[in-house]
Amino acid sequence: MEAQIPDGFGPVKSMRQLVGPLIAIIVGIFMVILDSTAMNVAIPVLSDDFGRTLLDVQWTVTGYALAQAAVIPLAGWMSDKFGSKQIFVISLLLFTIGSVLCAQANTLEQLIVFRVLQGLGGGMVLPIAFAMTFRMSPPEKAGSIMGMMGFPILLAPALGPMLAGYLVDYVNWQWIFLINLPIGIVGLGLAIWQLPKLPKQASTSLDMLGIILGPLAFAGLSYGLSEGGVSWTSDRTIIGLVVGALALILFAVVELTRKKQPLLELRVFRSALFTRGIIVQWVMQFTMFGIIFMIPYFMQKLMGMDAFHAGMWTLPQALAAATFMPIGGRLYDRIGARPLLFVGLLLVSAGAFLIAQIDADQSPWAFLVPRILLGAGFGMSFIPLNTYLIQSAPPSLVSRVTSLTSATQQVITSFAVAGLTTIIANRTTKHIEDGLKPIPDAMSSAFHDAYLLLSILALVGFVLGLTLRKPKVSVSADQQNLAVNESMMG
Repeated sequence: MEAQIPDGFGPVKSMRQLVGPLIAIIVGIFMVILDSTAMNVAIPVLSDDFGRTLLDVQWTVTGYALAQAAVIPLAGWMSDKFGSKQIFVISLLLFTIGSVLCAQANTLEQLIVFRVLQGLGGGMVLPIAFAMTFRMSPPEKAGSIMGMMGFPILLAPALGPMLAGYLVDYVNWQWIFLINLPIGIVGLGLAIWQLPKLPKQASTSLDMLGIILGPLAFAGLSYGLSEGGVSWTSDRTIIGLVVGALALILFAVVELTRKKQPLLELRVFRSALFTRGIIVQWVMQFTMFGIIFMIPYFMQKLMGMDAFHAGMWTLPQALAAATFMPIGGRLYDRIGARPLLFVGLLLVSAGAFLIAQIDADQSPWAFLVPRILLGAGFGMSFIPLNTYLIQSAPPSLVSRVTSLTSATQQVITSFAVAGLTTIIANRTTKHIEDGLKPIPDAMSSAFHDAYLLLSILALVGFVLGLTLRKPKVSVSADQQNLAVNESMMG
C-alpha cells in the first residue's frame, strides 16, 4: 500500500504522514553513501587480488565518480519527465544490480564497468531524495526535516570504511558489494510502498550534446592524467588529454549558447563572487578527497595495518566533521563565510602538512590530531561555503546551481584520485632513481610529496577564501534549505 499522500499534493498535512516516506528515503541515501566511502580501504586488497597497480585500481573510484557526475544533472529532468518516485526506484534498483555484479567481477575491467553502473544508479538517488523531501515537507518544518537528511550523510562515512575493513579482513572484498543486496531490497520495498507519486512536471527538451560532450571531456582528462603516471609522452596520455580538452571546449560552447535549459548552467560563472567561491570549493574537495583516498593505502601498504584498523582511523575525521558542521551552519548567518573559511581552510592546511611529516615506521596515533584538524576544518567550512554559493548566484539561476556544484564536485573527485595516483607513481620512480629502496622508502617519500602538495593547495584555497565577501541575499530561505542540503551529496 502506498503512502497516503494524494497525487498532485505537495506538503503533507501532518508529520505522521511523512514518517514512512522519510524512512524509505534515508535507507536509500545511507546505502549509496556507505558504499561510496567503503571503497578506499579495499583498494590495496583489490590491487593484490587482481595483481594490478594502484594506477589501474584507482579507476574503480574514478569511474564511479565520473558516472555520478554524468547523471546528477539529469536527475531533475528525469523526475519531471517520468516522476520522482519512479526514477528513485529505478536508481535504487540500478545501484543494487550494479552492486551484485561488482561482487561477481572476475577481472579488474569487469569491476570498473560494474562500478560505473553503480555510479549511474547512485548519482541520482541523493538529488531526487532531497527534492522529494522538500516537496513533501510542510513549509514551517522544512528546515528541520531537511536537516534530518544529514544523519545518513554524516553517519555513513564514519561506518563505511570500518565495515568495509572488517569485511575485507574477515570475509572477502566481494561482501562490500553483496551487503547492498539486502539493504537494496528493503529500500526498494519501502520506496514502492511508502513513497507517494508526486505529480510530474513539464520538462524541457533534453540537452543531448551536453550529455555526450560533458562525460567525454571529464573521462578523457581523467584518463590522460592517469596515464601520465606511466608516461606523459605516451600516445594514450596525449590522446586522453587532447580529446578531453577539445570535448571540454565544445561542451562549454554548447552549454553557453543553448537557449533552453542546458545540462549544466555555466552562465552562473559570470558572477565573480560565485566563481571565486566554487574555485575554493573545488580546492577543498580535491584536498579532502585526495587525503581520504591516500591515507588507507599508506596505512595498509606501508605501515602494515589491516583494512579494518585502517578503516577505523577514518572515525576521528568523520566525528570532527559531524561536530563542527552544524556549528559552521549556525555561525554563517552571524559572521558570513569568510571568517569560517579562514579558520576551516587553515585547519585543513595544518592537518595536511602534519600528515606529510608522518613516516611509515611511526605509530598510527600520529594520524589522530591531523585527521581531527581535517574533519574540523571541513565541517566548519562546508555549509557556509555551499550557502555562499547559493546566495552569490544570480537569482534566476539559483535552481540550477546545485546540479552544477554537485556534478563538478564528483569531477574534481575523479581528478583528485587520477592526479594524485599519477603523482605518487611518478615520484616513486624518481625516488627509486635517486637510490631509495622501492618499498617502503621510495613510495613513502612519494606519499609525503603528495601530502605536501595538498597542504600547499589548501593554503591556496585559504588565500582565495580571504577574497570572498558576503553576497546580497536575494534567495528565499526555502530555496537555500533545499539547495544546501542537496549539495551535501558532493
